[in-house]
Amino acid sequence: MNLAQLGLVEQSIFVFAALALLLSFLLLFQGRLTAMVHVFAWQGFLLALLTATVASVEHSHHLFLSAALTLMLKGLMIPWMLHRLIRKLHLERHQERLQHQALVMMAGAGLVIFSYWVVLPIARLELANTRNIVALSLAIVQLGMLLMVARRQVVAQVIGFMSMENGLFLAAVAATYGMPLVVELGIAFDVLVAAILFGVFFFHIRDSIESLDVDQLTQLSEEER
Repeated sequence: MNLAQLGLVEQSIFVFAALALLLSFLLLFQGRLTAMVHVFAWQGFLLALLTATVASVEHSHHLFLSAALTLMLKGLMIPWMLHRLIRKLHLERHQERLQHQALVMMAGAGLVIFSYWVVLPIARLELANTRNIVALSLAIVQLGMLLMVARRQVVAQVIGFMSMENGLFLAAVAATYGMPLVVELGIAFDVLVAAILFGVFFFHIRDSIESLDVDQLTQLSEEER
């Protein structure tokens, strides 16, 4: 079963997931922190739209609530909090040039291919839509990990961590058509608390070494030895 044989709703879900993957590549490529926050907000908006689409198909009220929470938290509140942190840390003009840019982007493309290879057993069950959604979700998670490895700025690494959570959320909603409401509320609360704690740690790190560059943290650790 190929994508052309899927219904309009299934194709729409696949398009939303593919756009979320594209935004993960933009996160990896983007050097300015404020632009990264904007991309992350658009990714949250796409996840909310995808969740609302699944809710309309399943006629599930709790998924509509989940879509609203996703839009409020990942599309509005968390990006606003990150913007506020960036302003308070005076990082509005900060721009980090990605080292070995071509190599990193090739590694990202390789991770997408690897994700499709991992989900090949699902293809044997002729579940084309589930296979593609799981592969795209796994690729988003791995690109988030790659972002955390490739960047030296702590704020950028936190955005990569949040992007990984978006990939897991995408798999849970699109592949299984929703989680129990209690689980979704718990995850939403955990993500919000994590964003607040990260902000507190940013200020403590900045006050301690006057920088949020991971390389300087590593250098400080080596000097202590």
